Amino acid sequence: MQTSKQYRISSEKPRTHAFSKSSITGQASVIGIILTIVTILICGKTETKRQKMDLRKSSALLVVVLGLLSCHVEAQSVETKCQTGKYPPDPKTKVGTFVINLDLPPEQRWTELAKAKGPQIRYLIDGFKEFIKDFGNASKYIIDFVDSQGASLDKTLPYPFGGELKGISAATGMNLGEVVLYNLFYEFFTVCTSIVAEDSTGKLYHARNLDFGLFMGWDVKNKTWAITERLRPLIVNLDWQRKGKTVFKSVNYAGFVGILTAIKPNLFTFSMDERFNIDGGFIGIIKWLLGNHNQTWMGFLTRDVMENATSYTEAQIKLQKTVMLAPAYFILGGNKPGQASVITRSRDSALDTWPMANASKWYILETNYDHWEAPLFLDDRRTPAHKCMDKMEQKNAGFSGIFNVLSSEPMLNKLTTYTALMQVDAGSLETYIQDCKDPCTPW
Repeated sequence: MQTSKQYRISSEKPRTHAFSKSSITGQASVIGIILTIVTILICGKTETKRQKMDLRKSSALLVVVLGLLSCHVEAQSVETKCQTGKYPPDPKTKVGTFVINLDLPPEQRWTELAKAKGPQIRYLIDGFKEFIKDFGNASKYIIDFVDSQGASLDKTLPYPFGGELKGISAATGMNLGEVVLYNLFYEFFTVCTSIVAEDSTGKLYHARNLDFGLFMGWDVKNKTWAITERLRPLIVNLDWQRKGKTVFKSVNYAGFVGILTAIKPNLFTFSMDERFNIDGGFIGIIKWLLGNHNQTWMGFLTRDVMENATSYTEAQIKLQKTVMLAPAYFILGGNKPGQASVITRSRDSALDTWPMANASKWYILETNYDHWEAPLFLDDRRTPAHKCMDKMEQKNAGFSGIFNVLSSEPMLNKLTTYTALMQVDAGSLETYIQDCKDPCTPW
């Protein structure tokens, strides 16, 4: 479904002044979690044993969160060290490729991959269901609903996604509700850095770090996030084919049928970063579960764009106008010099389209904050990324230079699962599993 609302083409550059009141509202996810826990600790009644247990869990979580914040603020106050010589990385970290045959019936397209990665998918979803309950009643409602109504959820999804999820369910032995949940949580839990850069000859490179698992099971002893650790074995490159020919390529967590990172050779490149917003993914998902299906899953929209859009402009329009479950940033690169943009989305429409020419001239980058506002002081990856890109210089733009930038802290952190590198003219996609060694910032 499309909206008739107008979007604007932004001419503003990123601001570096102190963040405004409006930016605090839009960036309140991390602080909101902390304040919620504090409220529980101060105001919560503990009339039952269950409630007392919940209070103890909240107390422990608060201690961990405050400890992490202390470490993180200290880490971000240290001078950024822009890495060099990180590319090529260890060949053992390079991600392998599976073929998704779009000529097969939807129920059969994922069978090989789902069987190969079934135990890891089960391990991840069990952990996810355990840790997400700490996020409050909204997340618990979603889990309970998909567990109880899972068998019929495929009928609510558009073609071919219902059939694909049903096929994954059969291949892994998981119930359908769990497979739906597995695909839903990518709508609102990704924390990322995306960059499109143009070299001195006009060639475009698109790269991204995908960070996932914030506040999901911090292991104090090993200094790792539990969900992040469970995700890394699921990372795969996918070659989506019709009649034996590549339609597009993507980086996926096995069993996720949407698209977060992808390249359509010779046409355009794409990545998605989460946008923190009060009117965020939980609200859209609950509306969908309650029967309002006038919104599109972000992953379904981006999959449709990669399968069917035949140009940068067509992809941009679809990403600007389609009503979605969750807000997002869409980072799009084309096949001509200067052809790149960041689309800032609410659930209903595009709020802003920011072209590379109005950003940093030869590159554009996005983390998880509106470019016209300063990033949250607890999570400023933007400033260090700009520093490292400017230090790299346009003459060194390419896989090696950008991989070095994305391997520099805090762009690389304990949540980072992979770095993907794309070059549209060559149709090339390289993906490397990332693991930030200690000492390393938690996010």
